[in-house]
Amino acid sequence: MEERRKSNSKEAGQSSGGSKGRGRHRSVVAEEAILKAALRLLEHKPLRKVTADAIAEEAGVSKATIYKWWPNKSLVALDAFLAGMTERVPMPDTGSAEQDFIQQLQSVVAFYVSPLGRLFGQFIAEGQSDPEFLSLFRERFLYPRRVAALLMWRKGVDRGEIRREVDPEMVLDLMYGPMIFRLLAGHGSMNAEESRVMVETIFRGLRCSDRIGSDAVERQA
Repeated sequence: MEERRKSNSKEAGQSSGGSKGRGRHRSVVAEEAILKAALRLLEHKPLRKVTADAIAEEAGVSKATIYKWWPNKSLVALDAFLAGMTERVPMPDTGSAEQDFIQQLQSVVAFYVSPLGRLFGQFIAEGQSDPEFLSLFRERFLYPRRVAALLMWRKGVDRGEIRREVDPEMVLDLMYGPMIFRLLAGHGSMNAEESRVMVETIFRGLRCSDRIGSDAVERQA
């Protein structure tokens, strides 16, 4: 992204008639306009029906400007998707790993059932015929989200809420996998209550043994 900004800084500076710094600023403004334009279009149309021409017209830039920064419309859509998800799906820090994962999964589900969130399935489909795009999808979307989720996990382990010997990578797949499967296959409901039940069910097997015992005593009392 930074390389694209640098390569365009000369042209932007010339068009603004100002300093080199102002040129870079104009590039960032245009980039933000393109991403916001893509978001607006993608909330109403599927990816296959949104063209680079439409994005350029909506953003008030030339199509050549888009292709200076992105090789194709799919990568524009991916960056727009990431910007929307970052804004709408925060990583909570409630002091409880179980509550963190409940809230986070609930916000993820709410996002995925939104018009913009439904792009997720289209990206997966796109990646089946475009391995390079699928690789970028994992690099830009999947891995950063997993790193953030692992941070919530480690906090839970450090607080003594989760057994240290449990493999977090496997648990993350168990926690988010059912929701992704329902999203793609459409065979089950996706809502806040289902998300809560999924996380609570998994955490029954994650809690440290002494914590399970103390929880049982509290319920009996």
